[in-house]
Amino acid sequence: MDATVTRSRCIVFFLVPNFSMIAFATAIEPLRLANRQLGQQFYTWRLITENGTPGLASNGVKVEVDGSLEDEKRRMHSDERPDMFFVCSGVFVEKYDSKSLNSWLRQLNRSGVTVGAMCTGAWILARAGLLDGKRCAIHWENLPGFAEAFPEAEIYADLFEVDKNIYTCAGGTASLDMMLNLIDADHGETVVNRVCEQALTDRVRGPHDRQRLPLRARLGIHNSKVLTIIELMEANIAEPLSLVELARYAGLSRRQIERLFRRTMGRSPARYYLELRLDRARHLLLQSNLPVVEVAVACGFVSASHFSKCYREFYGRSPLMERREREAVA
Repeated sequence: MDATVTRSRCIVFFLVPNFSMIAFATAIEPLRLANRQLGQQFYTWRLITENGTPGLASNGVKVEVDGSLEDEKRRMHSDERPDMFFVCSGVFVEKYDSKSLNSWLRQLNRSGVTVGAMCTGAWILARAGLLDGKRCAIHWENLPGFAEAFPEAEIYADLFEVDKNIYTCAGGTASLDMMLNLIDADHGETVVNRVCEQALTDRVRGPHDRQRLPLRARLGIHNSKVLTIIELMEANIAEPLSLVELARYAGLSRRQIERLFRRTMGRSPARYYLELRLDRARHLLLQSNLPVVEVAVACGFVSASHFSKCYREFYGRSPLMERREREAVA
């Protein structure tokens, strides 16, 4: 930590259509609060969209911006050159593909400007080729599709990741934690603690804190054996474990597992496992452009026809219908 930093930081936020308001707001607010504690405008920022029109958040709120991507390119060779450039996106990020933005991100990276992403923004950095061999974070809901689309990236279900001059965070309130990490590096723990008090947050989460609630809280169950089995199921979607293998790992008999699941989860372990795989498949259908047959394989189905049959029985529509509905909404 360097508490003697005197040079201010200029940060640009690029707002992608349908960006996450919570990820954006919790990134800017700690910077404002830090300036207030420091008694100076150490952090400055400006907002841009590709064409300079107001940014539209996924909650329907429009945000006025300071310019377009072309305006930003002209600033690069002036005293307004940014120190950091963050892409803020949200839902339907896989549908947003801007060659102009991708090229600009690569140029910024080559020029030594720190590049970052919030919420699903890692998808855009990866498409620009900036995450090959890099540690990165993305919202847990988008992680399966991202991992399939960009196998060269080292994706983690962390709150945020900093790999040299690449910052990524999972969105939501993780933007707050990532910015507190930045403020800590610039000004130290005392300033961070004051910011936390102003923001009414009782602790600074580390980059490797979990994104999701623990299984125990998420599912509302307390049986440790059932939790162990579900964790094994969630970790083995592409190549499902047999009930015999699950029983061996849990130190139970197959019959005991059947009874436990029916009593605790209201269905058989096989049914619960199938529902987990179908849920993962739905995320891939909605958040990637993988062919249906590849989605089936990624979720442990032996054939596309078997996958489609199970999917239709559970969701009431085929995988192709699911994807068409997504495209209609987007």
